[in-house]
Amino acid sequence: MRINGNGTGDGISDGIGTAIGGGITNHMRAPGTPPWARWALLVVLTVAGSTAMTALGVPSPALFAGLLVATVLALGGMPVVVPRPLNGAAQAAIGVVIGVLAQPGTLAGLAGQWVPVLLVCLATLAVSMAAGLLLGLRRGISPLTGMLALTAGGASGLVAVSRELGGDDRTVAVVQYLRVGMVTATMPVVAAVGFGAAAGAAPEPNGPAPLVVDLAYLAVCAATGTVLAGLARIPAPALLGPMTVAIAVNLGGWSFGATPPAVLVEIAYAVIGWQAGARFTRESLRTVLGALLPAAALVVAVIVACAGLGLVLSAATGTSALDGYLATTPGGVYAVLATAVSAGTNVTFVMAVQVLRVVVMLLVTPAIARITTRPGP
Repeated sequence: MRINGNGTGDGISDGIGTAIGGGITNHMRAPGTPPWARWALLVVLTVAGSTAMTALGVPSPALFAGLLVATVLALGGMPVVVPRPLNGAAQAAIGVVIGVLAQPGTLAGLAGQWVPVLLVCLATLAVSMAAGLLLGLRRGISPLTGMLALTAGGASGLVAVSRELGGDDRTVAVVQYLRVGMVTATMPVVAAVGFGAAAGAAPEPNGPAPLVVDLAYLAVCAATGTVLAGLARIPAPALLGPMTVAIAVNLGGWSFGATPPAVLVEIAYAVIGWQAGARFTRESLRTVLGALLPAAALVVAVIVACAGLGLVLSAATGTSALDGYLATTPGGVYAVLATAVSAGTNVTFVMAVQVLRVVVMLLVTPAIARITTRPGP
């Protein structure tokens, strides 16, 4: 194994990259494979992988399966080019999904506690972004990519727009879901051991509206939001425009309980995964694999720091320590909801803080990305 100057084992990632890329290349490389055959293989393998990952409880299984399958095909010499309109439609669907979280009853739970909640939300984002900038010190990872990869909350949204903002969506996708996985795995344990909470199953996020209303809601929010955001020259218009319109519709009480159909949402997640995975090369794979250990260490640091901020939030708002901890956990929103419900905590408060952080993060990240990539004087 070759050890480089900063003490990391590039020989390990070289070996993994060679084993994955080389083995697939030998057995699957087919330069003359028609596009329809590549797409068929991509879809079939993604469905199979998503089904398996759902059974294993992997967060966002369709996105993760799409990322993995597209990466394997790209390294095997059969990359699939995701059309720009399809990627834009996927971003719009995810934007609406995020917007659905902003329900009037949820945000009303913050009542007169907006100031400390907002300050703690901003502090949580600052901590995670600072950890991301530290990751950006690693060779092959830019500060912007590191920041996007470790920013807490809205993993699917960040993966969807990272390339558009100037980051490396491959690294962002892998590290974001490393963060989500670590938070989801550790949060119930900490809640149970540290606070005596009992974990439970997440409630179904689907609303009571008929399918035709769900489809109309998704179409109107996606189309209107994308057009308005484009006219306003907002960064990442395909995601932020539909998200903003969906939030406005929900807060105005005009959604009639609609939510984007689950099947279309899963397809959108898969498309975002394909977009990132199709761009993998052996060199980029080695870069990502080599960054996993320091990224994991930084995720642990962010989890600990956010737990501390949760105690600050608890003291400032008069809520329980468990409420503060769950409210500031950096990711895993449905796992947070499940634990909050089963433990009998202030679910409305916990979800309101989580949703507010995701919305604020997606609104401020494009501006921060512009500052990060702005050339010096």
